[in-house]
Amino acid sequence: MSERTPESQPASVLRWRGGTAESVADELAREEPLEIRVDGRPVSVTMRTPGNDEELAVGFLLGEALIAGRDDVRDVRPLEKERECNTVDVRLRPGLAIDFERLRRNVYASSSCGLCGKTTIAAVRQTFPPVTGGLRVDAGLLAALPARLRAAQATFERTGGLHAAAVFTAEGELLVVREDVGRHNAVDKALGWGLLAGPGAFAEHVLLVSGRSSFEIMQKALAGRLPIVAAVSAPSSLAVQFAQESGQTLVGFLRDGGMNVYAGAERVALPDRTEDRTLDRTSE
Repeated sequence: MSERTPESQPASVLRWRGGTAESVADELAREEPLEIRVDGRPVSVTMRTPGNDEELAVGFLLGEALIAGRDDVRDVRPLEKERECNTVDVRLRPGLAIDFERLRRNVYASSSCGLCGKTTIAAVRQTFPPVTGGLRVDAGLLAALPARLRAAQATFERTGGLHAAAVFTAEGELLVVREDVGRHNAVDKALGWGLLAGPGAFAEHVLLVSGRSSFEIMQKALAGRLPIVAAVSAPSSLAVQFAQESGQTLVGFLRDGGMNVYAGAERVALPDRTEDRTLDRTSE
């Protein structure tokens, strides 16, 4: 049986195939709690796959608008005496004012599915302005990204139990991929990597997620200033609305060489526009 890793652990399972049962070795995606603290104060507990915890913590704080960039973070470290409890403490720059009560309300609303509607979108956009810029990516290049993501999902290949988030350049170069049992955590880890890498790391890049795109994922992408978000599955209605109102490009069902563009189609270079063909037929 394989050895335990930070992302997975071995298991023995009874497998039934073709009328035959056998005991086989398997691997499970690990899930453990992580307590995130800010200057020693607990602010959130999230269930995640261990690994890249520092990135997850700062990515979470970026998405919640508690920090705006690398300069707001003095250091990030696991608490050695509480390692078994999975605790990370983010130390912020002196003098940075933090509204812990607003953070508590936001996290509670997220976990209880309380995010909805125009009021929420307007509040988020007051914190994170719409993305702009003339980034344009070839549709064929976008269509090739899911295969590149899948090839980089080492733990998923062994367990089948993890979501992934990856950031690509406009030329299709993979910059970072992060896996986690929680799709939002995977995005936070990728965003945290970008924040720690320096300002403006993702301004001309593409975020690809392995599952569906939701309001919260679009919000996190906006916090990271990512102009294009693509997903291999469907978006929610609020994700589309948010993308439209935030200047983001949202691509869904990016698989099998095709895609649906729900918002910001001007950033996707399509070789043949369906609506143009429809107009031509109508005029005949």
